[in-house]
Amino acid sequence: MLAKISKFFTEVSVELRKATWPWDPKEKGFKKYKELIDSTIVVFIAMILLGGFVAFWDIIMQKVMSALSSI
Repeated sequence: MLAKISKFFTEVSVELRKATWPWDPKEKGFKKYKELIDSTIVVFIAMILLGGFVAFWDIIMQKVMSALSSI
């Protein structure tokens, strides 16, 4: 059991060394995190647009169902 846990953490460590991180280690301050900040902004904009799209169609479907149920 202890060997499996040790092997797991060793494999996790190896995989994390392969990962690329979304910042430039040579930069200082907030410029270091430019890619991370830009990606976060894109995700927030996409969430807002998708939320608006879903809300729009939800309202349309409510009106359609309301109209159909009152017939």
